[in-house]
Amino acid sequence: MKKLKNKVIVITGGSRGIGLAIALRLAADGAKIAILAKTDQLNPKLPGTIFTAAKAIAEAGGKPLPVKCDIRDEKQVADAFAQVICEFDGIDVLINNASAISLTDTTNTDMKRFDLMQAVNGRGTYLCSKLAIPHLRNSKNPHILTLSPPLNLNPQWFGSHLAYTISKYTMSMCTLGLAKELSCCGIAVNSLWPEFIIDTAAIANMPNGDEMKRHSRKPEIMAEAAHWILRQKACKVSGNFFIDSEVLKNNGQENLSSYAVNPDLELIRDIFLD
Repeated sequence: MKKLKNKVIVITGGSRGIGLAIALRLAADGAKIAILAKTDQLNPKLPGTIFTAAKAIAEAGGKPLPVKCDIRDEKQVADAFAQVICEFDGIDVLINNASAISLTDTTNTDMKRFDLMQAVNGRGTYLCSKLAIPHLRNSKNPHILTLSPPLNLNPQWFGSHLAYTISKYTMSMCTLGLAKELSCCGIAVNSLWPEFIIDTAAIANMPNGDEMKRHSRKPEIMAEAAHWILRQKACKVSGNFFIDSEVLKNNGQENLSSYAVNPDLELIRDIFLD
């Protein structure tokens, strides 16, 4: 049974990587999927646009809606949500996937990059969630799923890349706070994070990206975990910081080797996990 058939899913930053993988998995259920992202023109350094994502979603069995949107801009986000409502007449799920990254220490993080990470990661998640809530209240099984890590106060994660950690933990604090705030409304609010690094453009663009890619997992593992979370009853699953592999193993999928880029190599554990 395809529980997500005709459900309206809004995904931020879903033109590539994990966001696109999740979109394609939900599209296979026949979901209606709005992609909110900035990329509407091909970029030689970054694969995919909102239009190539829409084409792939349609081919996978979903109904796409590509929307050019910078989630740092309140008016653009409000207009994007209005477009989704006009096209699909509601919202059932918001996936806060869009994120900016810079794994630099404090002296090597310029303020422009700092501001970008805070604006996209923390503020963008807060803003999109805020504007989605009135529509989610009308859904029979509303979910907010944010791609952010468990709140881990180990100083290692602050000392290594303070600005990025602050921005990602802001996303996680949105999960913690909104899960409590919206518990009376029956809106599920959860986070999802990978146990091992995922093969994405962010990894590929790092100095040792080619080597890291060989020791990573495919985005499809995150897609399968998200698919399971979003099919659960919202009133019973909220306030969790899920790890992708734990979700799958707890639901009977013990062998995860097919998700490895190279099953013969040791995987690299993702950051924020001790």
